[in-house]
Amino acid sequence: MSGNSRTVIGAGADASWLVMVHGMSQDHRVFSSQVEAFKDRYRILLIDLPGHGFSTDVPGPFGHVELASHVAGAMEIAGVPGCHYWATHTGTALGLLLACENPGRFHSMILEGAVLPGHVMPIVEAALQRARDVAQAEGVAEARRRWFDEGPWFDVMRRRPEECRADEHWAIVSEFSGAPWLYDGQAQSVTPIDERLTSIDVPVLLYNGERDVQDFVDVADRLEELLPRVTRATIPDAGGFPAWEFPERVNRLVADFLSSASGATIHRARTA
Repeated sequence: MSGNSRTVIGAGADASWLVMVHGMSQDHRVFSSQVEAFKDRYRILLIDLPGHGFSTDVPGPFGHVELASHVAGAMEIAGVPGCHYWATHTGTALGLLLACENPGRFHSMILEGAVLPGHVMPIVEAALQRARDVAQAEGVAEARRRWFDEGPWFDVMRRRPEECRADEHWAIVSEFSGAPWLYDGQAQSVTPIDERLTSIDVPVLLYNGERDVQDFVDVADRLEELLPRVTRATIPDAGGFPAWEFPERVNRLVADFLSSASGATIHRARTA
């Protein structure tokens, strides 16, 4: 793992950890508004996944199992014994895998546009395959352009570019290495974890944009059935990335959730 694959920002050593993990084609900068909102209350660990951001040179495989191992390693190196975990898209799948391995790893989970490991998401898989095909046939630059111009999770940004900072988000995507799209090796297969999810006895916030892609809504529906302690929210007007598109709305929601989750954690510790 690259020594630069993680960044620690925020409050002092006595503060709780808040770990943030991005999705495909992004990096830690996708949480810029959240860092500003929460850095005075939490120690924030930002993790760049292999092939992204400061981890561009970290090689594949780029499957969920390998990426989850990278996240666990970054947390260990940073000295994170337990945390609140906030992720979007690919990052959510990694958190769910890690929570199944060790349910005590997280105090709470905040999942935006969740991905359920081991489940096929038809719209997502089709877009990823197009990106791979274009990257390998026409180059990464063209694949990035089409990913952003055609990806349905970016629809709201494209329709409301100024309000939702489309140019700023494109600047992040335009620097994506494309390594996961070019990789031709095999990643470790993922066995569905549905039955194991029932053991994740921590507060989980699931939120989607009102105009999110149906694949992500379907996953949230399934997770709401499986996870013992779920809070569900829909962000008005938002699309695939509500925390980026309408950060103030999401930050208020998450602040309230974390306040409640932290109180529950303290209560359990005192009564254990």
